[in-house]
Amino acid sequence: MQTEGILSKMLLAFQTPIQVYAEAGAHLLHLNGQIGKPLALESTGTWTCKACQETFTSLFRMGCCKRCFFESPLAGDSILRPELSTAHLGQADRDLDYEARYQLQPHVVYLADSGGLKVGVTRHAQRHTRWMDQGASRVRVIAETTNRYEAGVIEVALKNHYSDKTSWRHMLAGVQSGENLAEEAQRASHFFPEEVARFFVPNGEEVTLTYPSDGAPKVTSVKLEAYQRLEGVLAGIRGQYLIFSDGRVINIRAHEGAHVRWTV
Repeated sequence: MQTEGILSKMLLAFQTPIQVYAEAGAHLLHLNGQIGKPLALESTGTWTCKACQETFTSLFRMGCCKRCFFESPLAGDSILRPELSTAHLGQADRDLDYEARYQLQPHVVYLADSGGLKVGVTRHAQRHTRWMDQGASRVRVIAETTNRYEAGVIEVALKNHYSDKTSWRHMLAGVQSGENLAEEAQRASHFFPEEVARFFVPNGEEVTLTYPSDGAPKVTSVKLEAYQRLEGVLAGIRGQYLIFSDGRVINIRAHEGAHVRWTV
């Protein structure tokens, strides 16, 4: 079957193992069923900005054209740096209505075993999606806050003791750090700033995630350039990466907005 559409991040269902779906035009592809089978992605040479929906020959960053990256709330500073949130003060960064909806809701701070132990922040309502997108093996919630800013303050303090980046090669290889997350949560609580210490949760949610992948110890990341065709046997999926049997991997989220043709 061949189908064409605008590439968006894969849809991951919180099951064991995680179920993975890709939106491809009018079709929803269940990619778990494609493992061990040929799969091809072909770029048509055009991209659509997720903010303004205009078409370009390339995008700038975060699925946005250059203008929207610097102007749209979809790429505002608080997306990547929660501590820069200002909606709780009634102050706009780019669009207060949007920022209030995004920032003024419960958030969690968590420790994730994602190719190594890291700290992260996400909205409570989409925490499982975030953890699956990152390819985490194990996760434990260590704080529950009322807004994004409070979570950002905790994360900034913990970044002095934990990484805030995912080691994607280790993650794809299925490397686990091995720490006891309950004990590590107690250790992390000592680093909380006093003004946000009340948000620590000693018995936070802890989950283990299983992916349709056996691990890929030797991988090469590839980008889908204009009019290029990426073809091979799909060996596994972890986070937002498709893993091919020859060791090539592609980060689907990094290609959001690309017009592609799927062949399955």
